[in-house]
Amino acid sequence: MDMSHSIEQTPCELIFDLDGTLTDPALGFVHSVNFSLESHGISPVEEDDLKKFIGPPLDGAFREILHLDQDKDVSSFVSKYRERYSEVGFSENILYDGIPDLLVALRGLGLRLGVCTSKRVDFAERILTLFDIRQHFEFVNGAEVGVKKSSQLKELMDQSFIDTHSIMIGDRHVDIEAAKANSMRSVGVLYGYGSKQEIEEAHPEWIAINPKALLNIFVDLTAKAAKL
Repeated sequence: MDMSHSIEQTPCELIFDLDGTLTDPALGFVHSVNFSLESHGISPVEEDDLKKFIGPPLDGAFREILHLDQDKDVSSFVSKYRERYSEVGFSENILYDGIPDLLVALRGLGLRLGVCTSKRVDFAERILTLFDIRQHFEFVNGAEVGVKKSSQLKELMDQSFIDTHSIMIGDRHVDIEAAKANSMRSVGVLYGYGSKQEIEEAHPEWIAINPKALLNIFVDLTAKAAKL
């Protein structure tokens, strides 16, 4: 995992998911999934039917799309997906409105930011650089096939990049559940790919309907902390 680290490293306060939280990956995801399926002689799937798979690990998505048991090997499907994604799919991301201003404002509050995504780290780095927002983050953490986000957060905690005071921000239940598994708080955002019901049932400490609402959560928290 490509993360700069130093002895002086102190835990980041806010940890962002990437897909569905900072950027909208739908176009590149759908096209790359269908490229993989068609490369294996399987008919493409409608865009609306694939969007629900955005966010969780890619191997699990392919197993569900193909109706396979959890122990079935889907590495060839993942490999074909990444073949197209590496060439063009990553560039088909769309930056959500308000994200650059949000990141600038959060750093202006004195908060330190990181990224933890199920996406492979080199893809995440390229996407963040594409939209000129990489400089806002202290680290970028990505995952290989089969790695759970809860394990990613634990590793980050073990390496002192984050701690139990850090807050995970994401649009799917896996983000919130991963935070809970590591005794962290979380924010569920509703502008990504998790439904309101999904987010509410995961029980994050806060819910934000858009980036402005997300900023307001941390403005309030920072103001309360300053009074202590």
